[in-house]
Amino acid sequence: MFIPHKLRRLWKRLTEPTLVRRSVVSVTVAFLLVWAVLLSYNFINYKHTVTNEPGLQKYGDAVLVSLKDVNEPALAAAAMSSTDIWTNIRRREFGMLPGVSLYELRNAQGGLVFASPGWQHLPPLPQRPLDGSITETTANEQVYRIYAGRNDRWMLTIADPKRSDAAFLTRNARTLIPYLLLAAPFVLLPVWLSVRTGLRPLQQLAQLIAQRDRDDLQPVGFNARHRELKPLEQSLDHLFAQLRQKVERERAFVQDAAHEIRTPLAVITAQAHVMARSQSEDERTQAQGHLEQAIARTSHLAQQLLDLAALDEAQRPAPRDLDVAQWLRAALAQAAPQAMARQIELSLDAPDNLPTRLDLPALESIAHNLIDNAVRYVPAGGNVALTLRHEGGVLHLAVQDDGPGIPVTERSRVFERFYRGLGHAANGSGLGLAIVRQAVLRMGGQVHVGDGLNGAGVGFFVSIPLPHAG
Repeated sequence: MFIPHKLRRLWKRLTEPTLVRRSVVSVTVAFLLVWAVLLSYNFINYKHTVTNEPGLQKYGDAVLVSLKDVNEPALAAAAMSSTDIWTNIRRREFGMLPGVSLYELRNAQGGLVFASPGWQHLPPLPQRPLDGSITETTANEQVYRIYAGRNDRWMLTIADPKRSDAAFLTRNARTLIPYLLLAAPFVLLPVWLSVRTGLRPLQQLAQLIAQRDRDDLQPVGFNARHRELKPLEQSLDHLFAQLRQKVERERAFVQDAAHEIRTPLAVITAQAHVMARSQSEDERTQAQGHLEQAIARTSHLAQQLLDLAALDEAQRPAPRDLDVAQWLRAALAQAAPQAMARQIELSLDAPDNLPTRLDLPALESIAHNLIDNAVRYVPAGGNVALTLRHEGGVLHLAVQDDGPGIPVTERSRVFERFYRGLGHAANGSGLGLAIVRQAVLRMGGQVHVGDGLNGAGVGFFVSIPLPHAG
């Protein structure tokens, strides 16, 4: 069925959740609860009155007192007829009780003096003491409360229809509704106005943010006066500050990456030109070697950039069950050929087995970069020692060497992207330790720089909290 666009928009607007509608609905529900509480209160009072304050008994006693000085049966009958008519008129006017009250008056000898129309439809009443007590009987599916009392001249019986609990609740519910409807506008209107007024600063804040340029990450500048809005403004300012830092960091990263890539690309261009123009086989061979080195460096840099980008992603891979000790031995075996070529001794101090559950790609980034850096920068004939242990739910990994080390003044900067200390002959991109730090942070751990082996070189110490078993 085709629904016009305007009707769809109107329907969406009407059904869209709003704080104003929610507040009005809440007050309406509160009104219904008040109505139910008042109805329950009246019902409890009614039951208490019926049980502990027998009004019918007092009424019957009062009628007998009024007939005490009446001697003539005709006068007594006339008085009872007037009482019957007046009482039932009042019942109909006020809607107090269902049905009509019925009266029977007899003289002291038991002779009938007066009986209400309809009395004959009542079943024969059982003999009972004429002491003003109240009993009940049922006739035509109507429960009657029966009063029976006497004085020196007259015996009076009153059959009063008993109001059911359902009838009482129905009547009182209808009685309370007009009062609630009368009070509703005086409550709902202030609530609606207060919510509308209270949301106006929030709407102004939303409008202020919507009008901002997409590249504007400066503080909101709303200057919220309301205490409830101050945390929101502070959170937005904090978020914008984080975004500014991230954008600035990424901008610097892109600039540094472009600068780093420019050098090997320039080498590749130059050596390719030499190979194309050179007439000497030796020059071409030498240019080819330089070209291959530049290509390898570019490839290494590109891979590290990809690794760093992968670690920066918010979505993390699911942890995997892994024997860290066995895995680390395999990682050292991969680095062994390069270490042997430079006569570097690799050693590992670790338990035979260390099963756990962790982020394997992040662990690979940490171990491979630390091992690669150590083998790359340690002079030929040096030593690289790895230590692995598990203490107090924390995995500790240390990679130490006896190479040239890192001056204390530079240790605070070694984890910066593209930072390479002075005095290093080995080629590198300056991203390895940045990758290590990002991977450690992703695993919720810490990494710091310390001393190396035998008072020389440098050591990198990683602490990673492990999930609880089971």
